[in-house]
Amino acid sequence: MRRRRLLLSKKILSDQTAMHNSIEQYMQTVGQQARQASRLLASASTDTKNNALSAIYTALENSETQILTANQIDMTKGRNNNLDSALLDRLELTPSRFKGMLQGLKDVIGLVDPIGEITDMSYRPSGIQLGKMRVPLGVVGMIYESRPNVTLEAASLALKSGNAIILRGGSEAFESNQAIAAAIQHGLKTAGLPEHAVQVLETTDRAAVGQLITLTEYVDVIVPRGGKSLIERITEEARIPVIKHLDGNCHVFVEAQADLHKALPIALNAKTHRYGVCNAMETLLVDEQIADDFLPHIAELYQEKQVELRGCPETRRILGTSVKAATEEDWYTEYLGPILAVKVVSGIDEAIEHINKYGSHHTDAIITENFSLARKFLALVDSSSVMVNASTRFADGFEYGLGAEIGISTDKIHARGPVGLEGLTSQKWIVLGDGQIRH
Repeated sequence: MRRRRLLLSKKILSDQTAMHNSIEQYMQTVGQQARQASRLLASASTDTKNNALSAIYTALENSETQILTANQIDMTKGRNNNLDSALLDRLELTPSRFKGMLQGLKDVIGLVDPIGEITDMSYRPSGIQLGKMRVPLGVVGMIYESRPNVTLEAASLALKSGNAIILRGGSEAFESNQAIAAAIQHGLKTAGLPEHAVQVLETTDRAAVGQLITLTEYVDVIVPRGGKSLIERITEEARIPVIKHLDGNCHVFVEAQADLHKALPIALNAKTHRYGVCNAMETLLVDEQIADDFLPHIAELYQEKQVELRGCPETRRILGTSVKAATEEDWYTEYLGPILAVKVVSGIDEAIEHINKYGSHHTDAIITENFSLARKFLALVDSSSVMVNASTRFADGFEYGLGAEIGISTDKIHARGPVGLEGLTSQKWIVLGDGQIRH
């Protein structure tokens, strides 16, 4: 019996080792192919890249039925697996969202190609001429959850900026991502660019992620896009530079001199336009001077949308005990659902202090008609996007005119805020001489 158990455990171990080796081999191949493709893309002309993107556009148009059908398979699996409503919302591809995807691609085609741009040219006393040239990063590895539209956004931005990309979508969107990938591959082939310029991993094995984030020989940067636990794991385990934001704990501060005709729709839109997105408001801050007037009006609008409020003692005094008491944890929480934390503050200084302490440095807004206070808020709130009299929902690549975004970064080095074409490039120094030598 003991011998049988020993043999069984050895077999399990052997199977696991074989599987690991197989994944490792697969990822090595993917990495090699991406590196080869990146060298060809780095020298591709703008016309060549745009032709490829146009061919992908046509392939996607022709594949709309197949892609939406694949998405319905994922949606059915998601419901059967009890995915929460926020994840299902991210996962779903409707005809209008598909149309939006195509529009994003069209916008990327229309963007100025940053590659090869030379800036800051100057002569040095030695006679050499010095400047900076914009170049691709090389190979981008991206790990993301739920949203299949990200597959296209990331692929189009990578191609336009001359990068190869390896995409690892969530298992919940596997069918959708493979269908989109097939259209992208067809477009690349039609345009004569290497098909391996965009690779969507064909495995849901989580070991592939571990391999991807340690492929130092082939991958130049990792972009994780998803829940906090995913991004924390990537940040901790990656051996490659990471462009990331951990979460989107966004704030709207309604200042004492706010125009309430602006404040009400902004505060409503920032929270309820879509719940499961990183730029949705999670905490509403209201100046004590206008709280008695503003809070009952906005609470009524939230009630219509069935948003649960969790408030500070002053909020509960104004709105009643039907509002749940907010805990310390609530100020830190990204709900990604119809729950909102509400706090009454003594003024702009307390609001800024609260945002910088509890926020995630993603997107924060002030509603005010006082120009000086707006300037102060812009200067002192330490976030990647800071807004005046506008909804936090505008913080994305599409709305910022980037065509699309590969993600949002709250880091302070390399890229910050929505990361579009320029965020997928770097600059190298170029030197032009005419026989100069150093003395």
